[in-house]
Amino acid sequence: MRRHIVDDSRAVLRLSGPDVRSFLQDLVTADVGRLEAGRAVYAALLTPQGKYLFDFLLVADGEDVLVDVAADRAAALAQRMTMYRLRRKVEIAPTDIKPVLIWPGEGPAPAEVAIPDPRDARLGWRLYGAADGIAAGPGTRAEYEALRIALGIPESGVELIPEESYILEAGFERLHGVDFRKGCYVGQEVTARMKHKTELRKGLARVTVDGPPPPPGTEILCDGRVAGKLFSVAGGQGLAQLRRDRIAGALQAGEARIAVTGFVMDDEPQPAG
Repeated sequence: MRRHIVDDSRAVLRLSGPDVRSFLQDLVTADVGRLEAGRAVYAALLTPQGKYLFDFLLVADGEDVLVDVAADRAAALAQRMTMYRLRRKVEIAPTDIKPVLIWPGEGPAPAEVAIPDPRDARLGWRLYGAADGIAAGPGTRAEYEALRIALGIPESGVELIPEESYILEAGFERLHGVDFRKGCYVGQEVTARMKHKTELRKGLARVTVDGPPPPPGTEILCDGRVAGKLFSVAGGQGLAQLRRDRIAGALQAGEARIAVTGFVMDDEPQPAG
């Protein structure tokens, strides 16, 4: 049976009007031209200085576009999009839709209206409607968190910190969340320079955690020097922001011993859902 949960941590905005696609194409990091019925696009909105502000999934709903975003960032995203709208014919409105997260498994998609997660096929599907008729058993938030961490998927407000994180350090390229051929968008110049002219010296990494996990954001020390921060942890696996040049010695976060298993931006991109 397929497990699923209603994701109360997310909110969905509806963008409507004749200029929606061109508006988004000029604003976000991914190519909105890839948006089509039954598929989704993962993207971010950056500051002009190239720092992360919001990440979200874009889903076509007829001529409208649904924006699946962290619930505690939805109002701020709507406000920022309104600021950029200017004279474009675009309406931005909240909805009462709550995404249903459906675990991956063998066989075809669990429902005709289920959308494969565009970041990584191993994340399963997202459903923007009632889960009636899905032959599935209930899942838990903790189980989905463990899957997210194992796959190296950053989370808004945890690994992705507004006005601080850079999306390439968080592995957005492997998650199909940035396109280097689509043309200009907010923060594009800095992002392109990081891609083509800069060696990334720090980034999101998968780690093992031996011992009681400390609170998210706890500093990781290497021989007494700060090497980074530990964020999400589940079942002894975690995600951490680390400097590559400071992980050669013993790593410690609180009372837990930390071992690096790999940087997520070094991974080959997984097939999108």
